[in-house]
Amino acid sequence: MNTTAQENAGGACDVLVIGGGPAGATVSALLAEKGHQVVMLEKAHHPRFHIGESLLPANLPLFEKMGIADEIKAIGMHKPGAEFVSMEHGRSQAFSFAEAWDKSMPYAYQVRRADFDQILFRHARDKGATALEGVKVTGVEFLPEGGASVTAQDEDGQTRQWKARFVVDASGRDTFLSTRFRIKHRNPRHNSSAIYAHFDGTVRGEGAEEGNIRIFWFAHGWFWFIPLTNGTTSIGMVTWPYHMKSKGSRSLQEFMMDNIATCPPLAERLKMATQTSPTEATGNFSYVSERNHGKDYLMLGDAYAFIDPVFSSGVWLAMNSAVVGADAIDTCLRNPAKAGAALRNFDRVMRHGPKEFSWFIYRVTNPIMRDFLMGPKNVLRVKEAILSVLAGDVFGKTPIWRSILVFKAMYYIANIAQPKRAYTAWQKRRFNIRKVDDPAMYNA
Repeated sequence: MNTTAQENAGGACDVLVIGGGPAGATVSALLAEKGHQVVMLEKAHHPRFHIGESLLPANLPLFEKMGIADEIKAIGMHKPGAEFVSMEHGRSQAFSFAEAWDKSMPYAYQVRRADFDQILFRHARDKGATALEGVKVTGVEFLPEGGASVTAQDEDGQTRQWKARFVVDASGRDTFLSTRFRIKHRNPRHNSSAIYAHFDGTVRGEGAEEGNIRIFWFAHGWFWFIPLTNGTTSIGMVTWPYHMKSKGSRSLQEFMMDNIATCPPLAERLKMATQTSPTEATGNFSYVSERNHGKDYLMLGDAYAFIDPVFSSGVWLAMNSAVVGADAIDTCLRNPAKAGAALRNFDRVMRHGPKEFSWFIYRVTNPIMRDFLMGPKNVLRVKEAILSVLAGDVFGKTPIWRSILVFKAMYYIANIAQPKRAYTAWQKRRFNIRKVDDPAMYNA
């Protein structure tokens, strides 16, 4: 749909979406398909760089439903599974998605987010949403009579204003609404930072396993190793803020390479590699907002909460929140009497995903959990259930939850059987997640 000058200057709409990433573009496309007048405002221009390049198998049925599966396949690196590499155990352990409970989702993709996000943004526009780039939302005023007045500014400094019946915050880590409502909080149970860059010439896996994401544990956190197309590999270090503070006068690049040197299995894969992008960093990696919706608004994906990316859940949680959010908004606008029930269901789904992933994330660096991951057993289909979680199959009807409870019971029993080891790990985790304030440590 071509935007008119009047639409570009502002006006009225049913739904205004703040942000044009995976969550914003998906909800815009779905709502436009339902017949709503949608305006999506993205402050940047596509294509733009973004981390979060590893998708989950659960994404694929949604791509098919949206009609973009072939486009994603064309830009994606085939990802049949995930591999954990433990120096403590002296080996690696691969997990194949084909062995999950539901055998119909045996792979995913690794994607350059610049290309992936551009496909989703263009798709929303093709479905009828007014999708504008280079327009930054600067204010939202919720009106007594309902709806909201949204103010934005373009790159020429021109102010634009829309009156919307409903507002969607899909601003990602900008957390537009929760920051203004002052309801965003550092996750007290997790606290991490990330440094990352792209490399060419890394040593990848062989055959079908070339596209596997690899997780390398090291003394101060973990590294990701994400193979992309055309020989590029995304490398990132997720670590605790106290360790970031030890960077001192070193540049981000020097600090990351010094840490890679402490992880020989990863260093070996980068021995002949060439860095092709600047080293960047982000802090305050995990946070949550007090609520994800209110009168005439809701928050999607990272605009509501962000968790450690060790299981590559970010894009899937964002897009699934958009699916549930689109249904909730449609109900609110067409049948206000059922709005309460629709928003309660939205809230339940929004909390469910991060909760299920977080249980594993909070424990993934625990040595007892590492023992389980490095020596998986399928007692009572536990391995299949864990693989289903890794695949993102946490929202559907796959009956994994009894086996997940069995796995959790096995984990707790192992902790009781090894009290000294469990207590030491608990103390170390408390030390790791403590808050450290030093903004200068993220500078290059």
